[in-house]
Amino acid sequence: MRDTHQTTWLGLMIGNSRLHWAHFIGETLTHTWDTDYLPADIIQQLSQSQTAHALPPEIFSTKEAPGKGRHTNTENSSKTLSSSPPLVLASVVPSQTALWQTYPNVRMMTLEQVPITRMYPTLGVDRALALWGAGQAWGFPMLVIDAGTALTFTGADANHCLVGGAILPGLGLQLATLTQRTGQLPTVELPQQLPQRYALNTKESMQSGVIYTLVVGIKDFIEAWWRDFPQGKIAMTGGDRELLVSYMRSLFPEIAEHLILEQNLLFWGMQKIIINE
Repeated sequence: MRDTHQTTWLGLMIGNSRLHWAHFIGETLTHTWDTDYLPADIIQQLSQSQTAHALPPEIFSTKEAPGKGRHTNTENSSKTLSSSPPLVLASVVPSQTALWQTYPNVRMMTLEQVPITRMYPTLGVDRALALWGAGQAWGFPMLVIDAGTALTFTGADANHCLVGGAILPGLGLQLATLTQRTGQLPTVELPQQLPQRYALNTKESMQSGVIYTLVVGIKDFIEAWWRDFPQGKIAMTGGDRELLVSYMRSLFPEIAEHLILEQNLLFWGMQKIIINE
């Protein structure tokens, strides 16, 4: 897409729980949105009709992109996709990947295309793209904390060489596991404010145990990163990023003020690779 500065194209990241979409015009990210996984028959319909307008308009529930207004008109959003634009696809879910490879004008983005050295073969392409996008925006060394279904840490040094990282269950997954794998623990939502540490009921006890342990663990990783890379940057992305930073501000404000929050890091990484080809 080097010679198509005004070309409209879509980015699609197939995540562990949802589909993450981005709409670009040339180098410009105009808006992003999330949807649930789409049924195979809808994807097949899209592929056969060779028009994105075949998708039902109600799935285009958009969310705000940096510097852009929020798009709430789903009918208009679907119309912007009616010319079957090129689709740049990255995925961490092989079964979903196979469904989307029938889309016309699809292009797979793989780990090998991300210009970070010393990556291991099973590193998630979402982690690599987010790390590259963050590093290109704010510089390396860079540590990306992705607060999604799984919470991941991924870092690279000043030479764009992978330092490594870690993976653990995210906030929602930890609470859901307690509910699903025990006989009497209830379903619990994540609170908007930091709960009391020593709770006096079951729901708040579950919230306290998961949140305080996770936030203190994040603090430990951040402090270890700064010991190794005193000038290193830290960016946080993922659906639970704002909640986690809110909790961090209550417990460790001096750390929270240094965190960069950006939801679209992986699409920034995707865009940088596309335009530099």
